[in-house]
Amino acid sequence: MSAKSLELLHHLFGYDHFRGHQEAIINSAEAGMDTLVLMPTGGGKSICYQISGLLREGLTIVVSPLIALMQDQVSALLQIGVQAAFLNSSLSPSAQREVLKNIANGTTRILYIAPERLVQPYTLQQFQNITLSLIAIDEAHCVSQWGHDFRQDYLSLNRLKDTFPGVPRMALTATATSISRKEIALRLELTDPEVFISSFDRPNIRYLVKTKTDARSQLKIFLSGHHGESGIVYCLSRNKVDKTAEWLRKQGFNALPYHAGLSQEARSVNQAKFLREDAVIMVATIAFGMGIDKPDVRFVAHLDLPKSVESYYQETGRAGRDGKPAEAWMVYGLQDVVHLSKMVDQSDADELFKRREKQKLEALLGWCETTQCRRQALLAYFDEKLETSCGNCDICLTPPKLWDATITAQKLLSCIYRSGQRFGTAHVIDILEGKQTEKVIQNNHHGLSTFGLGKDLNHQQWRSVIRQLLVQEFLIADHERYGALRLTEKSRPLLRSEIQLNLREELNEPRPTSRSQSRSRSEVKRDILLSQSEQMLLIELKSCRRQLAEAQNVPPYVIFHDATLTEMAKDKPKNNEALLSINGIGETKLNRYGEAFLGVIDKFHRETQAESYPPGQE
Repeated sequence: MSAKSLELLHHLFGYDHFRGHQEAIINSAEAGMDTLVLMPTGGGKSICYQISGLLREGLTIVVSPLIALMQDQVSALLQIGVQAAFLNSSLSPSAQREVLKNIANGTTRILYIAPERLVQPYTLQQFQNITLSLIAIDEAHCVSQWGHDFRQDYLSLNRLKDTFPGVPRMALTATATSISRKEIALRLELTDPEVFISSFDRPNIRYLVKTKTDARSQLKIFLSGHHGESGIVYCLSRNKVDKTAEWLRKQGFNALPYHAGLSQEARSVNQAKFLREDAVIMVATIAFGMGIDKPDVRFVAHLDLPKSVESYYQETGRAGRDGKPAEAWMVYGLQDVVHLSKMVDQSDADELFKRREKQKLEALLGWCETTQCRRQALLAYFDEKLETSCGNCDICLTPPKLWDATITAQKLLSCIYRSGQRFGTAHVIDILEGKQTEKVIQNNHHGLSTFGLGKDLNHQQWRSVIRQLLVQEFLIADHERYGALRLTEKSRPLLRSEIQLNLREELNEPRPTSRSQSRSRSEVKRDILLSQSEQMLLIELKSCRRQLAEAQNVPPYVIFHDATLTEMAKDKPKNNEALLSINGIGETKLNRYGEAFLGVIDKFHRETQAESYPPGQE
């Protein structure tokens, strides 16, 4: 390991040791090699390219797809004494000229820029005479059409190889399957890249998945355990975002909407509140989230099914970046699958892309319906094996009961076949339940032998049976015929009773589970236990942090993370040397804020001492 890299880690970021593959990644980039880095959200990707770039001579360019979040990234670097800037359309012409001037004279060391801006001929020409140390391509999965967030602008980034020969490139992402990894390296034309794959496991996140009955009521039950906490609620449509945010406000939550239909100003204001205030719930479409650095997001909830396992992993990964317990909660139903499939069918993409999207959606539905440890199944999707069950997902905490559903499935399959394989879920269930609806009578389906044959199950239980048969490929939903259910070849032996079928039992809504139980995984960061006095000191330290953040118009965590303040409250450092030993405090932040926080600790100590003596006995 380079002594210089460790010195930078300690001096700038306030840490004594690198984590995971960080050291090897930095060594590789410092040696001038291309690298492909897969590291989960909160795993420390930014340190990899920031230190790598600073170790080499010249300017580090960071390609980022989100203009709105570049400011916070740059603010964080300026806080630790690194001259950084961003270049995008939010800057005035004079401000852009000032940025380019500082780049030309070598003042700026790290520049954040959007891909569409970087690949413009004018921009590339301006960088021709600049010494570049490293080009980091963040959110690199955006280049992969096999990925979950493909962006056309990323396809032009391959030209960076020929435009800046000899400059190492580092592609980074938190989410990519083996297929996506190969495509990222191919499309970016990385030269014999060293590939670093960290574990995809986020052991502090508890995965909870339920079938959708009354989504709002289910969400309210879930949020009852999260009052006073920050979180994200994802919805599929803009309209649902607005209505859900309004409903949550009426329930007493500080909820804000975020979607592409809002004005840029409204999005910026709401995002700033989420990042800088406590206990804010952001209700959003997938337009919100990528690059969010807020460490204390305690939950991510989905009111609709995402479009793939990758999307789900990426979105839930925004919870618990600080390593403390967090929850990923989701409700889903067959209607979600039908709606998402319809969106794919109606898109302008080619047939290959549509087929890929449906495969990914089917994989996610299969994961939702699993009867095995969710974490094991999630990691397996990313080609990672977890030897033991996690003890921190709904399947592990409340193992599902299985039942012999062979005869029930035969009733269903027979009903679908006898009604012509032309109808969707709701109509088939109506026949089985013996409901004489207008549609049933019109098609003479009340005369079928299967009419009323399924009264032993309720509507929700029949939906569960259908979902599980779809996942196990006994059925397919014909999306070209509005989700009509059709039998597959696999259903033949089931109809003939040649095989037995066990399905998961549909359970009623369980009581909310305490997040404190079953945290058996050793990788989960343990909370530092504070006494009542230390908790009071922590409140004072957070107040000091908030005042400093508001004065500089930055999120509080840019000053110090909660973990740093908690350690400070526990250790109560009395001087600069002791303060510098706290994780997350480098020399620049010590010089900027040391006096203020030591002052808070000293004042608290004196007041506590005074209260411990009766009057006249000091």
